Amino acid sequence: MYDARMFYALFYDYVPDILERRGPHRPGHLALAQEHHQRGELALAGAWSDPVDGALFVFNVADRDMVERFVEHDPYVTNGLVTSFRIRSWNVVVGDQV
Repeated sequence: MYDARMFYALFYDYVPDILERRGPHRPGHLALAQEHHQRGELALAGAWSDPVDGALFVFNVADRDMVERFVEHDPYVTNGLVTSFRIRSWNVVVGDQV
């Protein structure tokens, strides 16, 4: 059976003082990610460490629009904690979800 879903990598770049500023927005950010994960759309997500200067989200969805909607609703984005983002389609050839 053919699965029309595609992998997309979402990269965030954070403001330099993300750890100090994220507090009030973190519950909403995590809830949004958890919601997409529970629906099977978000496979993996997490911030870079040492330094904490961005994050990576791996989506497995039918089209890029879902990832763009995630960004539009993310409290980190809407409250200025994300300085830039990139969405890249990803052709996965090895792994359990392929």
